Amino acid sequence: MARGVVHFEIPADDEVRAGQFYRSAFGWKVNPVPELKYTMIQTTETDEQGMPSAPGAINGGMFRREGTINSPVVTIDVDDIDESLQKIQELGGSTVSPRQEVGTMGWAAYFKDTEGNIVGLWQNAAPEGGAAAADPGNDIGA
Repeated sequence: MARGVVHFEIPADDEVRAGQFYRSAFGWKVNPVPELKYTMIQTTETDEQGMPSAPGAINGGMFRREGTINSPVVTIDVDDIDESLQKIQELGGSTVSPRQEVGTMGWAAYFKDTEGNIVGLWQNAAPEGGAAAADPGNDIGA
């Protein structure tokens, strides 16, 4: 089951330059996470758990433009990435990047739809002693 679009990613040739652009243009908070080779982008205020406070709002990230992912990507929250990738394949899509662990927060993958667009998938890791949280929103550690 999918719960909607929960994250966006913007590839950049120069993350510092791009971060300065988005910070200046929109007032977004831009926070590099060197150990993940990733930059978190906060477009809206968050609550104590790091989730967007405004209903329907999402935060995102930025990474160095390399390889096959070279355009902005939206990410869909799913219960099971592997099951979703299998269904996508059955429907004519293809896997661009299979399930990969993102720290202890969960898993990410990328697929290509029938129109050639690359889209992300996100699956939360189950917290100790419980089921996965319903919405990663700010999914990779803002």
